[in-house]
Amino acid sequence: MSVARITEISSTSTKSFEDAINVGIERAGNTLRNLKGAWVKDQEVTVENGRIASYKVILKVTFVLDD
Repeated sequence: MSVARITEISSTSTKSFEDAINVGIERAGNTLRNLKGAWVKDQEVTVENGRIASYKVILKVTFVLDD
């Protein structure tokens, strides 16, 4: 039997939502062990001078706790 935890993180990118997701997962993987999945809870953009300046995602990351 395993027990998992879900934690919420935010990540930003100046390139795209996909890049923001990849950056967030990579960073979470550096800190959390047994990373098993994630889903995008929310997305938003920052607009400056009528153009998208950055992309932000809120991720819910699932990881299995050690015994």
